[in-house]
Amino acid sequence: MGLGLHGGAVETVRFFAEAGAKVIATDLKSEKELKGSIEKLSDSKNIEFILGQHRIEDFENVDIVVKGPSVPWNSKHIQTALAKKIPVEMDSSLFFKMCPCPIIGITGTKGKTTTSTLIVEMLKTAGKKVYPVGIGQKPVIDTLEKIGNSKDGVVVFELSSWRLSALGREKLSPHIAVVTNIFPDHLNYYGSMEKYVADKKYIFANQKPEDYVVLNYDNEAARALAGEVKSNLIFFSTEKIEKNNCVFIERGKIIHKNNSGIREICDLNDIKLRGGHNISNILAATGAVIASGVSPEKICEAVRNFKGVPHRLELVREIDGVKYVNDTAATMPDAAIAGINSFSEPVILIAGGADKNLEFDKFAKAILEKVKKIIFLKGEATEKMKKYLGNLASQEEAKFPIIDSEFDSMEAAVKRAKDIAHSGDVVLLSPGAASFGLFLNEFDRGERFREAVGKL
Repeated sequence: MGLGLHGGAVETVRFFAEAGAKVIATDLKSEKELKGSIEKLSDSKNIEFILGQHRIEDFENVDIVVKGPSVPWNSKHIQTALAKKIPVEMDSSLFFKMCPCPIIGITGTKGKTTTSTLIVEMLKTAGKKVYPVGIGQKPVIDTLEKIGNSKDGVVVFELSSWRLSALGREKLSPHIAVVTNIFPDHLNYYGSMEKYVADKKYIFANQKPEDYVVLNYDNEAARALAGEVKSNLIFFSTEKIEKNNCVFIERGKIIHKNNSGIREICDLNDIKLRGGHNISNILAATGAVIASGVSPEKICEAVRNFKGVPHRLELVREIDGVKYVNDTAATMPDAAIAGINSFSEPVILIAGGADKNLEFDKFAKAILEKVKKIIFLKGEATEKMKKYLGNLASQEEAKFPIIDSEFDSMEAAVKRAKDIAHSGDVVLLSPGAASFGLFLNEFDRGERFREAVGKL
């Protein structure tokens, strides 16, 4: 259920078809809209496409339903299947049931992809066989074929709250669970923070006593989860903490402390990543791989060599002394604030887009304090941002950084940025909002930015 524009379910459809199942792939979008995804399955047999609709009978007369992430569990079609005692899975729960290797799972509102990628690099540096799953746009079900029956590798799985919801229903949790942080997000889907956090908690809810949870001590919502942990708890913090098993920073060094004593992991000067929030991501990754038995030397080597991941404070190009930075993965206000705060140079910000029912008051304050000029991409979130900015500017008699133009194309926004940028400025795409409407997804938005900058 839900084939997806970007081929999200293509690998799952193919997996079942190649296993000899008869597959019904259903999506509300038309054949024309889904052309790319359908073409990828042109060489597979036993697939029937039901497009432009979902038929109730397809959820009554099947052996299993696999739902896409955006489909809510209270969908009438899903409820129809459940009422008939037909199992409803997602790619995440299927993977967990079939994977023979230990799994490190990473969730959080921000920092999932960077932390997951760091863990992969740290494990590789330590000589372990690693299978990245669901990181950025990496496939899920496809990886089972690569793993086969081997038990000697480690899976690193980036887990959204949606994918965790399926694990919760099947009472599954990874061997090592990492929670980078929790902030308000996806409230257009969840309706409340309580429901959002409830799904996040499934990452450790069904762990065994010998498993591990790595929690962010500096983030109130993540720290509050500690009381519900039944496995081994590792806290991480950017300041020294007096906890039994923890990773923290003291006198410019990353330190690990447990019952055996204190070990120095590496010096902050070894870190090449920009942005204070990335220090937290490194600490989270360190906690996870310590639980996997990786030595401080190998962790430090990986940190020294790590330069970041695409679409997250990614320097695309420098032209005439102006840096163009792609931070499209900042799809919520807190992430965009972290992006802005990563620069001491004057920032020309490209922001705005679709609304996820979030508040923009703190983002507006950060813009007024730190941003030289702002260029907007059209969308409902943009209207909210402008309102907050207008209110704050009038209250504080602040200099209002808005350019009186909004764009419905990235190329036009980037051209405008180039026209007003001076040597020493940073043109930063850090939208603080979702991408739907103008773009296929946030990665498409980042690619459009790269292309536009490439044409300058």
